[in-house]
Amino acid sequence: MEYWDIYDVYRNKTGRTGIRGEQVAPGDYHLVIHVIIFNSAGQMLIQQRQSCKKSWPDKWDITVGGCAMAGENSQQAAMRELQEELGLHIDLTNTAPDLMVGFKEGFDDMYLLVRDIDLSTLTLQADEVQAVRWADQQEILDMIASGDFICYQPSLIPLLFDLRFHGGGLTE
Repeated sequence: MEYWDIYDVYRNKTGRTGIRGEQVAPGDYHLVIHVIIFNSAGQMLIQQRQSCKKSWPDKWDITVGGCAMAGENSQQAAMRELQEELGLHIDLTNTAPDLMVGFKEGFDDMYLLVRDIDLSTLTLQADEVQAVRWADQQEILDMIASGDFICYQPSLIPLLFDLRFHGGGLTE
């Protein structure tokens, strides 16, 4: 069984834990992370989820994502997910998320990175990821429209592409 820390609405740890996969109680929240990698050509690294996944089997998704486990901070969870899902070692120890999005049950910290990664060097987690590839913004929007990509709000994708070099939304 995997546990996550429970937070209050102000993002303070409550000292309680929840069990991954179980609904959090009203007024409780948990931490989720996403790491979105772009290459210098402006494409996003996307992954296809395995057929055996409970949620969104066979759908394409942004680079990596997952829940922070009990005792982990956002950066530790992001580094663990990169390692587990793709075999990537990227130090995010002193990196703040570029975007933080609240959702009904928690907080989603998004890290936007620009790295030219040779896909043949990745080690895909067999029970999570079946394929990876680079895709441009319009390809991803088309995949969302066709149902081949996880059903993110379509406006999120252009925002991620726009923020990839600027983080936080400022242009200077």
